This record gives sequence, C-alpha cells and structure tokens, in this order.
Amino acid sequence: MLRVGSKSACMACRNLVSTNMGVRFRVPLQKLHPFSRAIHHRYSNNTNPQRTPHRTAARYFTSMSRLPMRTPKPPPGSGGHGYQQQRGFWVARLAARLLKLRYILLGSAVGGGYTAKKTYEEWKDMLPDFSEYNWVIPDFVWELSEQIDLDKLAKALPEIEEIAKLLPDLDKIGENFAFIKSLLSSGVSLGSEVKGASGLQLLLETTGDPPLKATDSSAATTPDSSDKQYKKSSDREKIDQLQEDLLRTQLKYQRMLERLEKENKELRKVVLQKDDKGIHQRKVKKSLIDLYSEVLDILSDYDSNYNTQDHLPRVVVVGDQSAGKTSVLEMIAQARIFPRGSGEMMTRSPVKVTLSEGPHHVAMFKDSGREFDLSKEDDLAALRHEIELRMRKSVKEGQTVSTETISLSVKGPGIQRMVLVDLPGVISTVTAGMAADTKETIFSISKAYMQNPNAIILCIQDGSVDAERSIVTDLVSQMDPQGKRTIFVLTKVDLAEKNLASPSRIQQIVEGKLFPMKALGYFAVVTGRGSSSESIDSIKDYEEDFFQNSRLLRDGMLKAHQVTTKNLSLAVSDCFWKMVRESVEQQADVFKASRFNLETEWKNNYPRLRELDRNELYEKAKNEILDEVISLSQVTPQHWESMLQKKLWERVSTHVIENIYLPAAQTMDSGTFNTTVDIKLKQWTDKQLPHKALEVAWETLQEEFARFMAEYKGKDQDDIFDKLKEAVKDESIKRHKWNERAMDSLRVIQHNALEDRSITDKPQWDAAIGFMEETLQSRLRDTESVIKDMVGPDWKQRWLNWKNRTPEQHIRNETKNELERLLKLHDDHTAYLANDEVTTVRKNLEGRGVEVDPVLIKDTWHQLYRRHFLKNALSHCNLCKRGFYYYQRHFVDSELECNDVVLFWRIQRMLVITANTLRQQLTNTEVRRLEKNVKEVLDDFGEDLEKKTHLITGRRVQLAEDLKKVREIQEKLEAFIEALHKEK
Repeated sequence: MLRVGSKSACMACRNLVSTNMGVRFRVPLQKLHPFSRAIHHRYSNNTNPQRTPHRTAARYFTSMSRLPMRTPKPPPGSGGHGYQQQRGFWVARLAARLLKLRYILLGSAVGGGYTAKKTYEEWKDMLPDFSEYNWVIPDFVWELSEQIDLDKLAKALPEIEEIAKLLPDLDKIGENFAFIKSLLSSGVSLGSEVKGASGLQLLLETTGDPPLKATDSSAATTPDSSDKQYKKSSDREKIDQLQEDLLRTQLKYQRMLERLEKENKELRKVVLQKDDKGIHQRKVKKSLIDLYSEVLDILSDYDSNYNTQDHLPRVVVVGDQSAGKTSVLEMIAQARIFPRGSGEMMTRSPVKVTLSEGPHHVAMFKDSGREFDLSKEDDLAALRHEIELRMRKSVKEGQTVSTETISLSVKGPGIQRMVLVDLPGVISTVTAGMAADTKETIFSISKAYMQNPNAIILCIQDGSVDAERSIVTDLVSQMDPQGKRTIFVLTKVDLAEKNLASPSRIQQIVEGKLFPMKALGYFAVVTGRGSSSESIDSIKDYEEDFFQNSRLLRDGMLKAHQVTTKNLSLAVSDCFWKMVRESVEQQADVFKASRFNLETEWKNNYPRLRELDRNELYEKAKNEILDEVISLSQVTPQHWESMLQKKLWERVSTHVIENIYLPAAQTMDSGTFNTTVDIKLKQWTDKQLPHKALEVAWETLQEEFARFMAEYKGKDQDDIFDKLKEAVKDESIKRHKWNERAMDSLRVIQHNALEDRSITDKPQWDAAIGFMEETLQSRLRDTESVIKDMVGPDWKQRWLNWKNRTPEQHIRNETKNELERLLKLHDDHTAYLANDEVTTVRKNLEGRGVEVDPVLIKDTWHQLYRRHFLKNALSHCNLCKRGFYYYQRHFVDSELECNDVVLFWRIQRMLVITANTLRQQLTNTEVRRLEKNVKEVLDDFGEDLEKKTHLITGRRVQLAEDLKKVREIQEKLEAFIEALHKEK
C-alpha cells in the first residue's frame, strides 16, 4: 500500500491535476495511489459529461488537500531532525485517534446490547400469559427451543378434526334423551325382576354411570311390601332426577350451539364484506328477494288474525301425492333439502322457500340463527330432519296435515330469485292412519293459496301414470280457468317415454291438448332415477343426457326451451317477477288505507295511551311483577313476626283452650293441672304444632305477596295486567314447595320453649296475665253470643225491635233459667251434669208445661257452665296480678296458685320464638325461592305465545298488534318497491 506523500502518490496527483488542466498523461492504473484508483473506479463509467472522472478526481484531490497532512520531506543536505519529530508526532496523533475510535465502537456495542436486552424484557412482560395453552405445543419443542424446526412444529399441532372430537356430541345427547323419555313414557316398572333392572341399567349406561348389578329374584319378592314400595319410589326419584340432569345438560349445550352459530353468522357477514381494501364494518344490505320474503312472513301471521287478504305474488307448487313436486323444487333450489319417503305423505304442512343468489350454498329457517351448509351431507341430513320435526310438531293431535307455514330461505350461486310454497300432495283416498278430513283439509289449503289472484300456480303432473288419474289438474282449472298464471310441469318424462306406446301423447300434454286446463307454459323435466341417494349434479347430468338422446327432441315433439329444470327455473322466475312488478304497488296502497283506518280508531278510543303491542305490554307487566316481588324483601322483621304470631295464635287458640286449658283447669287440682298440661303439650308439639306453624308461614307469605300486588295495582296501574298477574301469582305459589327439612328443628325449638316454666321478671308475668285476660274475654264474648242465639232476643229487643222468640228458643230460654238456678245453688259444680240432675231439670220444666229433650239440656248446660267457668277464671286472673311475689318464692297458697298464668306464659313464649324462627326462614330462604319461581314463571309465559294471547287480551291489545304489523308491512313494502325501482 502506498503511503500518502510518497512519490507514487504525488505522481498520481500530479497526473490528475494535469488532466484537469488539459494536459493528459497516461499512467497505468496499477501505479496509481489507492485513493486515486478508487476514484477512477467509481467514476469511470459515469455518463454525465459534466462529471468526468478527471474533473471529479481533481475535486476530490482538492478537498483532500485541505486535510491535515505531514510536512513535506526536506531536501537532502538540509538536516532531518525537525522533520523526524514532526513525523513521529503525527503518527502518535493518528494512533490516538484510532484507539479512541475503537473504544467508541466497543462502548456503543456494549450499550446497544444492554438496551436491546432491556427492551426485549419489557416487551416480554407486556405479553399475556400463554401458560394455559402449553398443551398445544408438544414437549419436544420446549426441549429443543434453540433448534426449533417449524416443519416439525406444524406437523405436531393437532388437526381441526381432532379438536372437533373433543367437543360434545349433541346428536348423541339428543338421542339419549329421546330414549330416556320414551323409556319413561312407556311405563317402565322399576320394581319388576327383569324389565325394570335392565331398563334402569341401560339408562345408566346411556348417561355414563356404572351399570347396576343384577338383583336376585328372591329380593324382588320379599314379603315386606312397604320396603319394596319404598325402593320403587326411591328408584323412580333417581330416574326423575337423572332425567332432569340430562335435560339441563341438553339445554346448556343447545344454548352454547346457538351462541356459536350466531357468532359464526356474524363472522360470515364480515367475510362477505371484505374487499380489496380490507374488511369494513358496514351494514349488510338485504337482497330484493329477502325484503319481499320478510313481507310474506309477516303477512302469514297477520292475515290469520285480521280480515286483510294477502294478494302478494308467490309461486304455489301443487300436485298429486308422489308426483315429484318436491323433487322439482329441490332441483330449482339445487339441493335435496326435503325429507323423502317411499309412497307415504312427507309434506304435512306448507313450506315457504325463499330462493336467492349468494356466494355460499346455505339454508336457514326464519326463526333460527343456524345456517345449514348445503354442500355438506351432514348439514343436509340435519336440515331434512329439522323440517320433518317442524312438520310433525305443527300437526295437532288427531290431524294429519297442518295449515301452519314453515319458512325457509335458500341461497347459493346461480339460484334464481323467487318465493315458492310447497303444499301437501293432493290425495284421492284417505288411507289407514290418516284423519278422516285429511282430503278436505288438503283441498282447502290448496284452494286458499291458489285463490290469490296474483299467485303463480306451478302444477306438477306425474308423467309415468295415466293422465286420466290426475286430480290436481281439475283443481287448478277451477282456480285459474283461463290459465293466465299457471305453469304446467310434466315430471318423470324418462319413464313416460319408456312406458308409453305412443310418445305423441307426451306431445299432446305439453301442448295443452290433452287436459282441459290452460297454462302460460308447458315443461317436461326429469328429476332422477328414483333413488334418494342421488346428488343434484348427477340428476342434472342424467337429465341433460336423456334429453340429448331422446327421440322427443329429435322428432320435434318437444322444443328445447320446454325441457330441463334449468329452463323451468328461468321461466318461473321471470313470471314471478313480472307478477310482482304488476301488483306490489297496488297492494302497498291497500295496506296504507288499512293503516289509516286503524290509526283513526286508536286516536278516537285511546288518545292518551301509547300503542304497545302484546310483547311490549308483557314486558311492562313483567317489570311491575318483579318490582312487587322485590318488595317482599323490604318487609321489616317486626312486621313478619307480628303477622306470624297473630296468625299462628288464631290457628291454634281453639286447640289450646278446648283441648289443653279447659280440661286441665276443670280438674280443680294443681298437681293434676300441671300433669295434664305437660302431657297434652308434649303430644301437641310432636304431632300438630310444627305442621300448623309451617302452614301459617306459607299462608302469610302468600297473603303478603298478594297484598303487595294489590297495593301496586292501586297506584294508577293498568287493569289490563290483572289476569296475567293473577295467573303468575297462582302458578308461582303452585310451584313453590316449602322446605320441609326445617320442621324437625322447629319441633325441637317449640318443645324447648314449652318446657320452660321459669318467669324471670314482673313484666313477663304481667304480659302473661294480659295475654290470658285477652284470650278469656274473647272466649267469653263468643260464649255469650252463642247463648244469645240459643235463647233469642231479650225483652228489650222484643219491645224495641218487634222481635219474637221461636218455639225452640223459648224452650232453650226456660232450660237456661232452670240451669242458672242450679249453678247458683252449686257454685263449684263440675263441668258435667249427673243423670239425676238432668232428670230433675226435665221434671221441673215439665211441671211448667215445657217438654224438653235431655240432649238439649246437656247442650245448654255446656254453654252456661263454660260462661260460668270463664268468669271465674277472669276473677282468678285478676287475683294473680299480685301473685308474682309468691310464685317467685315458691309459696304455696291455694288462693294464689297461678298455674294457668304460667301456662299462658309458656304458650306466649312459644309463639314468639316460633314467629322468630319462621321469620328467619322466610327472609333467608323462602322469599328468595318465591322470587326465583316468579322469574321462571314469567320466562315460561314469555316463551308461550298462546299463554300470552290468553292472558293479555282486549280490543286495545288487538288494535295495537294490528297497527304494528300493518306499519311493518307497509314500511317493508315501500322499501321493497324502492329497491325494485332501483333495480330497473
């Protein structure tokens, strides 16, 4: 390498300068300075005349001359000491700069590496935790993370089919549930030796539980019938519980499936919206045929409830049974979408099929979000099964066909846009298993669709049978005698050509010369070889091959435009849209007039009310009912306990007085009183009291629920909800089952409360006396009222109110007077009259001319003695007000033995504790369970259209429903007409 300042370098530079000055010296390239040689290479191929290599080299040389350079070497003989110092200083300075550059590069590398590592760690922390998805990547990838082979990784990932296998088999779950339902409905006897055991074992095997062990036959015939009956009931409960679990599981996966289908539908819309610029979130524009189909769907529901006739065009497919009309419709739809059967009736209700063109071949029901991919055989089978289920569901019990329309839309590439209605096949004879009116019902359904003056009739005739056996041609001739809207289709032409001796008969049919009916056009088609497993493509190929080789076309009996389902589809579509354009605006004017009439009626009858339809009214009522139910949780504990205590005492007071207190108090002995009371209280607590308490709590909850609903109704609420609220209340109460497990704990609490006899303070004593006085006075008033009814009005009432006693009341009054004299003589008399005393009273009355029966005497004595005893008990109660001192110190004083006060204190304490326990159960458990039941009832009623129609009725509701539907129909018709004009 040449040093700067050497002779060669100077020569190169001089040459460059000389070149720039116009003097050209040719120096070999190898002898040039490296810097000059680089300049020469860089600019040797430059085509710019203004930037020649020589000029450019001169400029670079000039700029290089400004750099700090060594001092030129002095000439010989001038001494070189100073020159060597300058040269050494320049080398040291150059070395220092080079060392400095090395440190700068090293520091930059270290700092840059640290910064990159820190940035990587920050980004790594920002990433989500994917540890839950480690199962997706195999273990060998983690072990060889430094040597990851992407091809191996891709092969190791699970296939989509393997992931699909992990999902639950909903079809299998449905089949298992259907089997369980049929097993239970067929009356399986679980107590039998063979059938019950095998049925239960099969049931458990279906649900995945371990199978049951076979039971010994001797065990099934044990003499203990009660144990056997208990075992039967327990097994039945287990199966019922198992059935409920399966039902919940099926509903859970059904909701999951619907959610996934909805998401899939949204994703499909996004895919369809994708263009060259990417995916744009915009509203999916409905096609022209979809707008029209929506109008027809609304009209199918509206026309049945109102007297507005539906005259919008549609293609009505009619034909004899097994004539091939369903096959023709499938060929037009380009998919085998309908259930098939050999000779049996498969179309049991009208099926409206909306055909339109789309990027994917799919089908969908109007009331479902699921899309069936018609390119997949599994989805086709599922669609056929769903159509069959909907048909059977629409048929009422005892009927064979239904008038309910099933709405289905089919989209696909190359499908002609139109709306077709497939009707049940016309029959000539009712066979076994059909309802007696099946033939007439099919005729009435067909006439109802064909009498629409704008409907296009697609008449299907079986070409393989004699034309004289056709029934549908006469029916079509009656509905369209001029044939202005009828298209005739002859099916199974291949069989007709093979079977008929004279093919010219087919020519007569397609020319309209054989049948008396007239038509716009005549077509001949072939819909396959009769096998249900044939695909649409194979049928099309067979049809084309047949007509290409058929003598019908070769001999001119059929014209080219009259054959194949493709030509038929084009012709029907053209007729359909021609009819639509001619009639749709007229129909829109009809609904506009109908809307004006309905709005006028609403303004005149309900000027201050909003137009709420049945569903909106139901949602409003639902919110009101839920608000009323929530109010139950706001009831104060004091209010609950007060109501419970009052109602419980009303329920048990008669038993306490008649069966416990009076029998014990009439013994007139303190020891006997306490013993009798303890025995009767124990029996009462073990058998009746807990049941009575739970009944009272349940009735209290019902009354409070009804009270809140009644109070809410009084706040200017709409009385149109009364029927619904009453039904919800009754159904909720019917479904609510009180938690019986609380009865055992309640029995123990009541027993402990009644066992306690220790009154701790004077206020409790006074409260017990007040409770006793109130109870006895109430019973005394009742007894006085009974006696008054027995003896009739007294002298004051007879004189002032002009009333007289009946003969029986007169006898009762005389008997009462005689018995009162007896009580005055024996104030401490027992509760029962002796036989001699009854005889004495009877003779005394006979002496005064009063004939009386001994039973009447005893009955009158019972009431008189009851009044006498209650008066004495009240007097004794007043004396006991000062007896707490003696009770507390256990003094024995016959006049102040207040055992009855202690009894009433025990009863009162039991009522308080029971009311508190029941209140806790109500607020903590039962109120919430009742709220849950109300929500479930409202949800069930909301899904039941018939129930809502029955519970929310009236002219106001029907008028709002009609207004909503007419407006919706008019708006959709206007949108359709606008789109139709744009398409023109």
